[in-house]
Amino acid sequence: MADTVQEDGVRVAFRGPLTSFGLGVAAIAFAADQFTKWLILSVVNLDERWPIEITSFLDFRMAWNEGVSYSLFATHRQGWLIALSLVLTLLLLHWLAKATTRTSALALGMVIGGALGNALDRYLHGAVADFVHFHLGGWSWYIFNVADIAIVVGVIVMIYDSFRIEGRKGGPN
Repeated sequence: MADTVQEDGVRVAFRGPLTSFGLGVAAIAFAADQFTKWLILSVVNLDERWPIEITSFLDFRMAWNEGVSYSLFATHRQGWLIALSLVLTLLLLHWLAKATTRTSALALGMVIGGALGNALDRYLHGAVADFVHFHLGGWSWYIFNVADIAIVVGVIVMIYDSFRIEGRKGGPN
């Protein structure tokens, strides 16, 4: 991959001191997501079975998400969601190139890997394969997958890291 891309006279960097680390994390998140989806779809055949109860509060239940989080903006036309994921991934790669801590590179890698995992689902299946379902009594959380976990944890780690960096600068906590 080239270190920079020239765009309308603006130099855009895609490689920094922590880029390799962040891309490694992205590859692990992507692989874990795709492996679990392969298991659920090809080995367990969850899309042809009733939900599988794991515990009293967790089951595997197949859901195809044609939208973004919580199925918002659901559409059968997945091309624009794939394109949006790829554009956001490029922006995150640029941010990763500027990462100054391993924590921020870890967080960005998790988000990149998760976003690409869900984008590949959209391309291959026309929707994102979700299967993890938490519930307790009458309460039910939305159905999600490993990519979603990587994205959410990555965002939480980014927020944590931003407060940690501000604290070191002597700024507000």
